[in-house]
Amino acid sequence: MAKKSSAAPARSAAITKRLKQRDTNTKDKIIKLADGVVKTTFARKEPVIPIPTRAKSNTIWNRKRGILEMGDAKQSRELFNLNQAKQFMQTMLHASTIKELIDADKTLSLRGVFYKAKHTVAGTKENTFDVQDESDPILEDLEVALGALREELHIFAKKAGTMVGNITIIDNGAGSADEIDCRRMGSGGYAVPSIVEPDIIQFKKCEAKFVLHVEKNTVWSRFNEDRFWEKHNCILTEGGGQPPRGVRRMLKRLNEELGLPIYCLLDCDPWGHYIFSVIKQGSISLAFESERLAIPQAKFIGIRAKDYDECELSEAVKIDLNDNDTKRAKEIAAYPWFEHNRGWQKEIAGLLDNGFKMEVESLITKDISYVTEEYVPRRLKEKDWLD
Repeated sequence: MAKKSSAAPARSAAITKRLKQRDTNTKDKIIKLADGVVKTTFARKEPVIPIPTRAKSNTIWNRKRGILEMGDAKQSRELFNLNQAKQFMQTMLHASTIKELIDADKTLSLRGVFYKAKHTVAGTKENTFDVQDESDPILEDLEVALGALREELHIFAKKAGTMVGNITIIDNGAGSADEIDCRRMGSGGYAVPSIVEPDIIQFKKCEAKFVLHVEKNTVWSRFNEDRFWEKHNCILTEGGGQPPRGVRRMLKRLNEELGLPIYCLLDCDPWGHYIFSVIKQGSISLAFESERLAIPQAKFIGIRAKDYDECELSEAVKIDLNDNDTKRAKEIAAYPWFEHNRGWQKEIAGLLDNGFKMEVESLITKDISYVTEEYVPRRLKEKDWLD
């Protein structure tokens, strides 16, 4: 339930000043990028945009910090290269859109930015963009090229996460400070926005002792209906499978600023293991954001390969591994952050030895509320988790 907050005017003024300075810095970077292209052109040289390489080959595992980081490798986006000319044009188009957004003090969704730049090139039948899958990677390229985060580019993604529990927040996202009591969000919960920086979301009152993050909304609904967050004094979140940046950033802030442990309840399959890897260490494609997204202290509490026997589950819960599952499991086992982790090596070996995967929902075969009343409470009490 939301109500207007009596936040101090001084805090609002400070936030406005900080946002204006941030916008000025971002616009200066865009102008510098454009000026570089113009100067190079007038010097009769080929315009080139340097883009940091977002690939595994340019990803560094910082063992001390427990996160993935981006290396120094860059690739050149060349206007006169027939294989790169379209991407060069797309990059400049999106940079122009971002400058417009900053000047107008407005934001657009990823989908909106795609349509803003989508048109047919004059005198041709060629579109600047055909599908959004072309557009989103260009925006990520601009993030790393400009050294600016997506919210600094005035771009947001669709909401794809939910939260409920013993915390009250202040949400400034609608232009006014709304107080959100996450204890009174009903069956739907609070929709986590894509931008959850301190300028937008502030934590007011929190009694929760930990955060339980579950993979899917279906599982989240069971925990919410059973009032798990109330009985165990926690915050309950979900990310619709692979959690979007907004949810990951929210989890990071809850862990870092409020000191709340993050426990993850995910499927027993390579995809669930990968989701945990992304939450804990960061992702390869977004390694430049690991510092603000990765949670090295996150714990994996299940579902586990051993649960088929320990929980006495039925044959019906088995989902046979296919060749892609096996290949992916072996790739994940070889990740530097899992390679020397005995617990994870045993877990992935157990998955492969079983020859099948299991979803969290499989625990329903024991009892509708088995996962909320027995499985997770026991795991937490026994500290039976994987780091």
